[in-house]
Amino acid sequence: MKLINHPIRNTWKQILQRPAIDNTSLLQKVRGVMNEVKQNGDAAVKQYTKQFDGVVLDDCKVSEKEINESAYLLSDELKQAIQQAAANVEVFHKKQVSAVEVVETMPGVKCWRKSIGIEKVGLYIPGGTAPLFSTILMLAIPAKIAGCKEVILCSPPGKEGKLHPAILYAAKLTGINSVFKIGGVQAIAAMAYGTATVPQVYKIFGPGNQYVTCAKQLVQQEGIAIDMPAGPSEVCVMADETANAAYVAADLLSQAEHGVDSQVLLVTTDEQIVNNIEAELTKQLAQLPRKDIAAKALENSSAIVIRDMQEAIALVNEYAAEHLIIACKDDEAIAEQIMNAGSVFLGNYSPESVGDYASGTNHTLPTNGFAKAYSGVSVDSFVKKVTYQKLSKEGLNNIGKTVILMAEAEGLKAHANAVGIRIIPSREG
Repeated sequence: MKLINHPIRNTWKQILQRPAIDNTSLLQKVRGVMNEVKQNGDAAVKQYTKQFDGVVLDDCKVSEKEINESAYLLSDELKQAIQQAAANVEVFHKKQVSAVEVVETMPGVKCWRKSIGIEKVGLYIPGGTAPLFSTILMLAIPAKIAGCKEVILCSPPGKEGKLHPAILYAAKLTGINSVFKIGGVQAIAAMAYGTATVPQVYKIFGPGNQYVTCAKQLVQQEGIAIDMPAGPSEVCVMADETANAAYVAADLLSQAEHGVDSQVLLVTTDEQIVNNIEAELTKQLAQLPRKDIAAKALENSSAIVIRDMQEAIALVNEYAAEHLIIACKDDEAIAEQIMNAGSVFLGNYSPESVGDYASGTNHTLPTNGFAKAYSGVSVDSFVKKVTYQKLSKEGLNNIGKTVILMAEAEGLKAHANAVGIRIIPSREG
């Protein structure tokens, strides 16, 4: 990690930059793949699966037999853990559903809003170097609660041409039967445009690398909704002298191991703790199976020593982290001043990993600074909120003059007439 001491504000934007690749090259590559899938459907999907994943598949759809067999390939302990996590996610997300409330804005004028599940949604589940089956719980459970009628899932196959059994088990547990062995840009394109095998969806969910994020943003321009621009994972840890260096190092590494393009950030008011955390990073990194990936991510990362807590809060709000851990003595008071973050973890005993898996909150969160304007996935992400109104004759008479005056002032006579014809007595004869 790079050590940055007391940076002045006009340098913050530069030092808080995320790792990125050449956007011009990225766009060209992604557009090329997407156009091929749009034109050639399943044939293009299979071609790119061979090219990018090194797998030749006769059928990209996972069979019912494969899904059912997945339960026998996992330990009872892991299945119970997945079930516990699913139960917590369901409890938390069910509380997000609110009853329809009819509001009478004035006598005879009733308005209300109703949530309707998006009919067809697609879930992208990263695989590659790590099968993120936990993401299925985070997406499929709120989709079910929201009432989505058709949910499909795409995830990249391993070298043997199969999906990890935990992905299939989580899919079955959450009621998903349409599962496809497709990853990367070709998966986003298949769900956006539809193929002979993969149904077209109305909204696409799920995190991914920069290629997947770019593909999602491109299909959004064509009218397919997406959850958010969720790219490489990141964490920011705020630490003061009360933080436990070993815990902080473990939290930083938990995100660094996601991928070489991940980023972790340490913001502290205590210079001494940086040395302690660095020592712990070295010790813990050596024990990790994915140490090469984590080490590369740490090269994209920084430890920033700041003058005081108020300045630290300002810097953290500027960064707008996907995950923010507040390992400080006044964690709750500090949290009240955080405006920009995907999900916040308070105190020394709230590791980000718990939110990733089982506490109940959703781990599909905005990255790359998008937490300034985007929220993480929730039940609301899977619904359309449709408004309704019903007016009685009395209600229209009460509000009619207001509408007519406003419509005529905007020069929209037909709008005024649509009201006037109902409330002005007929002049026939």
